[in-house]
Amino acid sequence: MKNPFLSAHSFSSLLTAAALSLVCACPAFAQDLSAEEKAGLLLPRPSLLDNASSVDAPLSQVSEAHGIASFQPEYRYTLEQLGARYPFNLRGIDGSDSVLFNVRADEVVTRAAVDMTYSYSPALLSDLSHINVLVNDEVAATIPVPREEAGKSLRRTIELPAHLVTEFNRLRFQLIGHYTLECEDPLHSSLWANISNKSTLALDVRHMPLPDDLSLLPLPFFDHRDSRRLNLPVVFANDKSEAILESAGIVASWFGAMAGYRGAQFPVHWDGAYPDEGNAVVLSQGGDAGAAASLPAVSGPTLAVTTNPNDPRGKLLWVMGRDANEVRQAAQALVTGGVTLTGQVATIQQLQLLKPRQPYDAPNWLRTDRPVKFGEIVSPQALDVTGYNGAPVRLDLRLPPDLFGWREKPVPVDLRYRYTPQPGQANSSLLISVDQQFLKSFPLPSVDQIKDESWLKMLNDNEMLPVRAQMQIPLDRLLARSELELRFMYDYIKEGQCRDIIIDNVRGRIDPDSTLDFSRYPHFMPLPDLAAFGESGFPFTRLADLSQTAVILAGNPSVQDVSTYLALMGRFGESTGYPATHVTVVLGEPGLGLDDKDLVVIASGEQAWLKPWAEYMPAVLVGQSKRFGTSDLIFKPVGWKTPDPRESQSRVRADLSYSSSGDSAIFAGFESPTSKGRSVVLIASSEPQGQALAVKALLAGGDAEDGLRGSLAVVHDGGITPLAAEYSYSIGKLGLWRSIEWTLAGHWPSVSSLWWLGWLLLAVLVLVLAAALWRRGRRKT
Repeated sequence: MKNPFLSAHSFSSLLTAAALSLVCACPAFAQDLSAEEKAGLLLPRPSLLDNASSVDAPLSQVSEAHGIASFQPEYRYTLEQLGARYPFNLRGIDGSDSVLFNVRADEVVTRAAVDMTYSYSPALLSDLSHINVLVNDEVAATIPVPREEAGKSLRRTIELPAHLVTEFNRLRFQLIGHYTLECEDPLHSSLWANISNKSTLALDVRHMPLPDDLSLLPLPFFDHRDSRRLNLPVVFANDKSEAILESAGIVASWFGAMAGYRGAQFPVHWDGAYPDEGNAVVLSQGGDAGAAASLPAVSGPTLAVTTNPNDPRGKLLWVMGRDANEVRQAAQALVTGGVTLTGQVATIQQLQLLKPRQPYDAPNWLRTDRPVKFGEIVSPQALDVTGYNGAPVRLDLRLPPDLFGWREKPVPVDLRYRYTPQPGQANSSLLISVDQQFLKSFPLPSVDQIKDESWLKMLNDNEMLPVRAQMQIPLDRLLARSELELRFMYDYIKEGQCRDIIIDNVRGRIDPDSTLDFSRYPHFMPLPDLAAFGESGFPFTRLADLSQTAVILAGNPSVQDVSTYLALMGRFGESTGYPATHVTVVLGEPGLGLDDKDLVVIASGEQAWLKPWAEYMPAVLVGQSKRFGTSDLIFKPVGWKTPDPRESQSRVRADLSYSSSGDSAIFAGFESPTSKGRSVVLIASSEPQGQALAVKALLAGGDAEDGLRGSLAVVHDGGITPLAAEYSYSIGKLGLWRSIEWTLAGHWPSVSSLWWLGWLLLAVLVLVLAAALWRRGRRKT
C-alpha cells in the first residue's frame, strides 16, 4: 500500500533510484523488443519526417477552461507518431482506445501534458457523461462534456501526473457516455467522442548520468525505449583506411539492426573531432589510441566507454586496436558478443573467425525452405484478442524479394484459430487483410448456428471453439515486406428494451501452429530493381553478413560519402537483423575491377575515377553537369506489384543533359561490367552535400509511392522520382520447363504457357519419331 505521508522529495528519490536500476538488465541485441513491442502494439515505422513535431495551429473553437501554462518540453509526439493510425472514435457507454509510449532508461519524466483536439456528441448527458484520460490505467484527468460545446472542435491541455509515467506506458482515452435517464442502448449511435490523432503528448525529463560500463550496451548509444530515429555520430580518430571503414560499417549495421523501424543515420567526424553533445562511436588505432580519453595503452582489440569531453551527459564508445586489423576484430567482438562485456574497458583475447552466412538465412526473413509457423513470427501473447473491440492480430512478414510467383499458385495458409461462440443468432466474422486491404473473411458461427453440437458438448465454461481453415494469398501481395492482419469482429446481440447489457466476455486466438508455406517458389528475379534495394537491400542482403558485397568509395572520400555508406550499412542491418561482419570496402578505381562481389559505388563531386564505367552508367552527376535517361515512368503516378515484372518495365526513351547548381542525387542499378550476373548500384551526387538527399532516400525504404523504384531514380528536395525501369539481367535459377515458359512468354506474352508447352512437346515428339523412322530406314537399306 502507498504511504500517504510520503514526501515529494522522498518520492522523487525513489523514482531516481528505480530508474537507475533499469540499466542493470539491458536487453540483448537479438532480443531488444519487449513483449508489447513484439505484439505490434508499440509504434509504427517512421516516415521521412522526424518522429517529433510541434502541435498544429489552434482551432477556431478552443476550450481553455482547464488549460495550463505552456512549457517547452524535451519531447513532443503526436498520437499518430505513437501508433494511432486513425483518430480515436470512442463509442458506446464505455468506449476507449490507447497508444503506448516509452521513456529512456537514462531519463525520468518531470512533467507531462496532453494537448487534446477532440469533439463529442450533442446527445450526451452532461451530468452523467465525461471523457477520462488515463496513464497506465490510472485516471489522470476527467474532462466534462457540457452541452453548449457539443459537436464543436475543441482543444484542451491536460497536465498528467509525472509520477504515473514509468519505463513503458499506456495513454488511454475513455468515454463514459449516456444519452437518456431510462433504458438505453449501450451501443447507440449517439454515444460517441472523437480524439484527433494529431493531439500531442509532451514530456519534460531529467537526465541521469550513467556509469562508464560496457555491461549497459547498447545503452546509452541506443535505447529500444526511444522511438525516435537513431542519430549516432561516428568519429574517425586517426585513420580512414579501408579496414577502418569496414569496422565502422560493421558497427553501423549493428546499430541499424537494433534501431529497426526507427531508422538510423551516422554523421561522420574526421580527426578525432568529438560531437559537441550527445553520444558517439570512436574508431582509433595505435598503441596510445585512447590516450585522449585517459584510457590505458591499447594492447589488442579493445572496447571501452568514456564520457564525452564536450558533454558530461554524453558517452563515447571506443573501438580500438594497435592496427586496423585489431580495430576490425574489436568491431566484430562488439556486434557478436557485446552483451557479455563488463567494466569500462575490455581487451579481446580471442575471437574465433566467423563463418560466412548461407543465402536467405537472415534472422529477419521468413524461411522459404519449409512452412513457417505464426509462433515463429510473433509472440504467443500477440495472437490473443479480448473483447468486442480487441486490437487485430498483426504479423510483420519479411520475404526475400526474389521469390518467383509468376503463373504459380498462391501461398497456402493453414489457419487455426479459436473463438467464443456467442449465444443465439449472430453475424460475427474473422476478417483477414494484407497491408490494410481486405482479402478474405471466415464466419464465426454462434451457438445456434453450429451444426455439429458435439463440439459444444466437449467445451467447458469459458472455453473457445477450435477451427481449422485453408486459404490462399497471392504471393505478389506478400513480397518483400507486408503486414498480415487478422481481426475478430463480434456482432453485438440485441436483447430488447431495457435488456441490452454489454458483457464483454468474447475472446479470440490465432493458434501459433498456423502456417504460411513459401517453399514451392524458386528464387529468380529480373534486375535491376531499386524497390528491392530500397526495401530489403537486395541483392546485397541475400547473404546477411554481406560476404559477397563490396562498397566502393573515392580514393579520398568526403565526410558525406562515408555518412551515406554508414546509413546504407544501417539499412542493410535493419533488413536482415544481422551485422555486416564480412563487408568489403575498397577506395578508388581498383574497386571497379572486383569480379567476385556485388558492388555499391558511392561517389560525389569529382568522379574521374569512374571514367572506365562511364559508358555503362545510365546517369552521370559531376559538378554542375548532369545527364539522365528518362522513360514513360515519369508520367505514371505510382508503381504496382505484378506477378510478371516485365509488365511494369519502362525503357529509356530520351537522354537529357544540362548544367545546374542545384543539389540532387541518383540511384542507378546495372549489371557489373566485369562479372556477368553481379549487381552494381551507383549512389552519386553532383556535390558532396547532395549525399544528404541519398541518405534521406535510404531512410525512406522502398515504398512503391514514396521510395526508390525502377532501375534509375533521381532524388531532390521535392522527393524521389523514378526515371526508368528496365531489366538487363537476372539472378537465380528456374527449372528447365519454367525457364522455357518464361522465355517464350517474353516474346508472346498473350499466349497461354500451357498451349506453348503443348506445342513444344508435340514438336519434340515429332522430331523424335522422325529421327527414329529415319534411322530405321537407313538400317533397312
